[in-house]
Amino acid sequence: MMISTKSRYALRFLIDIAEHQADGYVPLKDVALRQEISEKYLEIVVKELVRDGLLAAQRGKGGGYRLNRSSDEYNIKSIIELMDGPLAPVACLEPGREACPRQGSCRTLPLWTGLDKVISAYLSQFTLTDLAAAEEI
Repeated sequence: MMISTKSRYALRFLIDIAEHQADGYVPLKDVALRQEISEKYLEIVVKELVRDGLLAAQRGKGGGYRLNRSSDEYNIKSIIELMDGPLAPVACLEPGREACPRQGSCRTLPLWTGLDKVISAYLSQFTLTDLAAAEEI
């Protein structure tokens, strides 16, 4: 499993917004400068975040982006899944998949199920608030 650049940049963008939105909407160009990320690439990422209701956008003078809710309500696992899709280590554990015909005899299924639980539990314990405040995790 590999977390995409899009997910990593989405997290960086959201953390930056959480840290700087006290004074109002935060311009994308300001985040791009602070995070050293291309504005063009961030526009793609932010479009998805706005479409899925994580961010509010305002155009024009004084415009930019704000979180739609408190930063402690943004779960890291859900943000990564929004950007990358399911984090299941194998296809047969992805939500909505039909049960594998080998499920009853698969010797590796307990391994993958355990890994899936560890990944899910680890990422689910963090919020944007945690990452914005963290010196080290």
